[in-house]
Amino acid sequence: MKLSSKGRYAVMAMADLALHSSAKPVSLSEIADRQEISLSYLEQLFGRLRRNSLVRSVRGPGGGYLLAREAKAMRVSDIVIAVDEPLAATRCKPGSATGCHSDHSRCITHDLWEELGNQIHLYLSSVTLADIVNRRVLGTSSVAPGRAVPTLELPRAGAAE
Repeated sequence: MKLSSKGRYAVMAMADLALHSSAKPVSLSEIADRQEISLSYLEQLFGRLRRNSLVRSVRGPGGGYLLAREAKAMRVSDIVIAVDEPLAATRCKPGSATGCHSDHSRCITHDLWEELGNQIHLYLSSVTLADIVNRRVLGTSSVAPGRAVPTLELPRAGAAE
C-alpha cells in the first residue's frame, strides 16, 4: 500500500510548520519553498487542515498559519485523515458487510489487507508531529532495511509430513 502525495505532503508541511512557527505565523510560500511543494497544492491542503481544526490562519502583513494545538498533541493520523487520505488497503468499502467481488463476497486475502490498514492507522496514531520534528521516528522498526527477515517454510502441496 502506498500513501498518496496528498497525505505525504500534508504531513511534510505540518512538520515544517511545527518546526518553524515559534509563536509567529508561517506563510505557505515559505513552506512551499523549503519542502518543494506547489503553493497552490498547499493552499488546498491547508484549507482542509483549517476546516478540520488542525491549523489556524492569521491574516494581514506577517500572516500565515499556526498549529491549532501543540505538536506533541497532533497525531500523524489526524493530518492524513483531515486531507481525506484513505487508510484502507482493501478494494472493499471499509465497514461494509459485502466484499469486492462481483457477487459481493470477500476475496481470500480481505482480512489480511484490512488488518494491514488497521496496523497502518495504529502506527500513524502513535506518531506525533513532535516525534517527527525531534527525529524520534527513526529506529522504531525492529527490522532494518537490507536485513534478512526470518521466514516460515510451509510444506509444499502433496509433500509428506
